[in-house]
Amino acid sequence: MKKYFAQLRPLERRLAIGVLVILLLVLNYVFIWPHFSDWGKLRQRQADAQRKLKLYQTAIAQKPAYEAQAKKLESAGEFVAPEDQSVNMLRTIQSQSTQSGVSIVNNSRQMTRTNDAFFVEQIQNINVLANDKALVDFLYKLGSSASTIRVRDLELQPDTAKQNLTANIRLVASYQKNTPAANLKPATAKAK
Repeated sequence: MKKYFAQLRPLERRLAIGVLVILLLVLNYVFIWPHFSDWGKLRQRQADAQRKLKLYQTAIAQKPAYEAQAKKLESAGEFVAPEDQSVNMLRTIQSQSTQSGVSIVNNSRQMTRTNDAFFVEQIQNINVLANDKALVDFLYKLGSSASTIRVRDLELQPDTAKQNLTANIRLVASYQKNTPAANLKPATAKAK
């Protein structure tokens, strides 16, 4: 390379060096300059990771408090055996409708949904016929009683005689899930 460079005239040497400098500037512009901000981005990612780590460590440190609160919530409320949940819900709805003077025209089959870690939802669709005062009383007493029944959907329309209201109501009751006892070990018989 030195031999080739030494054979060039002074003007050609200047031109070769100028082309080399321009080539280096273009390469820097394409490959180096866009990455000047990478150091700042790296520091920002590191700071975000440190914040997230601190947040996770704080949450892990609070695990005993969360477990105690979960046990408290598990023991709170009334427990209804899974086989009695649908009967309990229907019995509550019927007794409340009788007390409020609402007549249940039709009820559909109950559906069960278990997407929650602590609760099982029973869903019941009913069609009722009542005057406005009785219907409001029925819905209020369902929500304010000790039952866990609440109204998810409500469609109202007047009946054909325009004296009462017909309502399609979707009721949802939340019941506590059975939590398996983790500390129970099966009894084993020792053979002698």
